[in-house]
Amino acid sequence: MEKKCPECGDKIIGREDKKFCSDYCRNAHHNKMNKDSKNLIRNINNRLRKNHRILESFPLKEGKTTTSKNKLQDKGFDFDNFTSIYTTKKGTIYYFVYDLGYLPLENDLYMIVKRE
Repeated sequence: MEKKCPECGDKIIGREDKKFCSDYCRNAHHNKMNKDSKNLIRNINNRLRKNHRILESFPLKEGKTTTSKNKLQDKGFDFDNFTSIYTTKKGTIYYFVYDLGYLPLENDLYMIVKRE
């Protein structure tokens, strides 16, 4: 029985358990199958990288600095995307984007910190 490639329909030559006629067809097939989930992950990672670049753009003195919410928003910072939350023993909540975090303060101010 002649097997056909599920991607292009060509005859498969080679091992009995071979599923695709070439690496190109195998990669193209799997890329099509994973397209939706990869787009979601790619978009989230892009937002996280953008947030990290924005936090990184503020010069830190002794590992921290303060800025206003408006300055963060003007640069395109998305407060809904962060990688982790750290809660201190006192109950203070820091939001981290990889190694850089921010702490909401009073009067729409934010403290930016770097985790060592």
